[in-house]
Amino acid sequence: MEIELLTCAYSHHMERFITSYKSGLPSFLFRLQTEGYCEALVEGSMRAIEPGDLLLYQPGEAYELLVEARKDQPDAKIISSDYYLFCQGSWIESWWGRSNKSTCTQIDPPESLIFLWRQLILEKRRMEEADQELTGYLLRALCLQLERAATETVSLHGRSFTGLRMKRFIEAQATSTFKVEDVAEHVGLSTSRAIHLFKEYFGKTMIQYSHEVRLSSAIERMHYSTMTLEQIAESSGFGSYPYFHRVFKDKFGITPSLYRQQADTR
Repeated sequence: MEIELLTCAYSHHMERFITSYKSGLPSFLFRLQTEGYCEALVEGSMRAIEPGDLLLYQPGEAYELLVEARKDQPDAKIISSDYYLFCQGSWIESWWGRSNKSTCTQIDPPESLIFLWRQLILEKRRMEEADQELTGYLLRALCLQLERAATETVSLHGRSFTGLRMKRFIEAQATSTFKVEDVAEHVGLSTSRAIHLFKEYFGKTMIQYSHEVRLSSAIERMHYSTMTLEQIAESSGFGSYPYFHRVFKDKFGITPSLYRQQADTR
């Protein structure tokens, strides 16, 4: 048994809810809070769980979950939503053992991570028609995404979680139209503060970083597609070919058309 997905679902609670494995979990449990508030047993004590909190438990660990109104807001509505799954197998055990896994880590889950979780849910619903090989690869990919998200949040070379969120937002939106104000709003900062922090964390401006992401996308299309340079400029987020031409030449010292010609002769 290399890898096995036992249960995978999305849950939404609007009433008091309790679950408990005081004698220890029978398998690995992953849970990502997406909305609202609850409490969970983390390293021996009940702890408030907020959106973005990723919980990782291994077999034998005690687990308790309590969904109820906040103690400091007893009249507030009860609401708690999350993705969760139970899994087991030798691959999971190996993946778990190769690095320290914190029981609770605050992450900013990328859309790709949520997409994988949703795909696992849909595949599990197929029941006897489910493709076990596909499920296994999806689960592996999810584990690696969770590990990356948790590692980036904890280390990221000393940069803050807010900086990571800004960086990921730019990566996700780079090939479409967005403004610096959109990045600031995403992390709940003023535009001036967001601009200052991003430059402090990464040594470059948001625009400079978006250019790097867009150029990387453009070069990929120049190598592996038959799109025109005008189409590449637009689909990579530059909006117009003249703007793409200027940014590309400033970065690489040659025009996009010459770059493509040289790439085609290699």
